[in-house]
Amino acid sequence: MTSYSIAAIPGDGIGGEVISAGVDVLHALAAKDGSFSLTVEPFAWGADYYLEHGEMMPSDGLEILKGYDAIYFGSAGDPRIPDHITLWQLRLKICQGFGQYANVRPTRVLPGVDCPLKGVGPGDFDWVIVRENSEGEYAGVGGRAHQGFDQEVGMDVSVFTRAGVERIHRFALDLARSRPRKLLTMVTKSNAQRHGMVMWDEIFDRVKADFPDVKTDRMLVDAMTTRMVLDPKSLDTIVATNLHADILSDLAAALSGSLGIAPTANLRPEKDFPSMFEPIHGSAFDIMGKGIANPIGSFWSASLMLDHLGEHTAARRLMTAIERVTGAGSIMPRDLGGEATTKEVAEAVINAIRTSNE
Repeated sequence: MTSYSIAAIPGDGIGGEVISAGVDVLHALAAKDGSFSLTVEPFAWGADYYLEHGEMMPSDGLEILKGYDAIYFGSAGDPRIPDHITLWQLRLKICQGFGQYANVRPTRVLPGVDCPLKGVGPGDFDWVIVRENSEGEYAGVGGRAHQGFDQEVGMDVSVFTRAGVERIHRFALDLARSRPRKLLTMVTKSNAQRHGMVMWDEIFDRVKADFPDVKTDRMLVDAMTTRMVLDPKSLDTIVATNLHADILSDLAAALSGSLGIAPTANLRPEKDFPSMFEPIHGSAFDIMGKGIANPIGSFWSASLMLDHLGEHTAARRLMTAIERVTGAGSIMPRDLGGEATTKEVAEAVINAIRTSNE
């Protein structure tokens, strides 16, 4: 039997609630499958840890996490602490520290979920957004000077490297090649950003020549938002920079019915460091502790984690269970129009796993 070690970092807000539910689902999957086991170790890092220790995670946190097969992450963000601290000292510290350069965000309308787009429902669009996750607009390069004076200046510098751009384009083209439509849309803004984004385009044009079986097109990021809304069926796999894909993937999640559904995989494809998997909904402090958070994004993220670990059957079984529950419509979280609690949704998915014939 294969055994996997998972580091669970619930983080802040509703992170603890949805990760706890996700861990229960993962254990149900392992019991159903019978060919693998999971050891999940929780780490209480985040805002409360910061308020006690002055940092979001211990200084040797990356060294601790390095020995795990994967990281299961909840959320980062707390109104008591500036957002740039909660983000850069935890989530981004892990992503950049482990070189998790491919952020993968699948999007589709699940059965039983209402899409806000008129005439669009389950099966009408199935996207995967690939976000460059290590540099670009979130490279962390810049600074502030003359603070408090009239001439105060703040700079955030977008950094694009040939190696970083080429590897994300190759990753996205490989992913597009593996999907039935073999279609990739590259998102750019090179009409206005005439240095880094022009290089982004030029490298894409060179790399795509190695993938003649993949059909490609390109869109300016502002026009892309319009296409996602007005012509969603024309899209399949999408690659964009760190900032652009961050924004587009939130739009995609909203178009699928709710941010509470959407998953993320922060991948280190070479697997020399662990990858991290998380829902994208954030800490949602307004509903923290009420037991009503939608855990589906954390379940879908768990499916991505299992797939990355090579447990493809269990990953498919989990997605099938999720779709059975949403398709039935009787047990739905509040953001999807139902009244079910986090626990009730988790129990329904676990029951669907246990009764699965797959």
